[in-house]
Amino acid sequence: MDAETALAAGADMLGFICYPKSRRYITVDQIAAILDGLRRSDGACRTVGVFVDAPLESVQAVLDQSGLDLAQLHGGEPPVMLERLGGRGFKALRPHSLAEAEADAEWYTGLGPADGPDLLIDAYHPTAYGGTGLRADWQIAATVARSHRLMLAGGLTPANVSAAIAAVRPWGVDVSSGVETRPGQKDHDAMRAFIAAVKEEDR
Repeated sequence: MDAETALAAGADMLGFICYPKSRRYITVDQIAAILDGLRRSDGACRTVGVFVDAPLESVQAVLDQSGLDLAQLHGGEPPVMLERLGGRGFKALRPHSLAEAEADAEWYTGLGPADGPDLLIDAYHPTAYGGTGLRADWQIAATVARSHRLMLAGGLTPANVSAAIAAVRPWGVDVSSGVETRPGQKDHDAMRAFIAAVKEEDR
């Protein structure tokens, strides 16, 4: 199982795509079954659901029914939605300029979990909501990371994640397509290599 492999390799967080239009979509019942299996095997890890413009009530219901810890909001969700989630969510940004990134970061600052990321920065794409394999702008991310607990996403792979961490100094990193053989199909060797590279750079 992908989740068990990630945990065994040392992952600190696991993500689940809760956006029905994504090729990586997974249902709330499937998430609940996976998390139940991890709890029974004493797996300890924070879990995140990725949402795109879902209504607040829907996000809350998925979190409650599945057992997910946090929601990553990847669409055009306003700050008030994070306020109403009460520390159970954080905003993903896809800025196309530093000015946009700084303005959005200011808009959403202080609304993430106290012990988690304030924001996530992903690669800019006019229509796709992450998982594109495109690389985020590390210079923009590094500027935002100086004043926010930033999770970096966008085009990360086992080969470049060490350089990304050195350049950006993020709170954490997020990977999807960079450890897949195809959308939704994880490459376990790549997952292990990615996590090992992160742990080594962190040391």
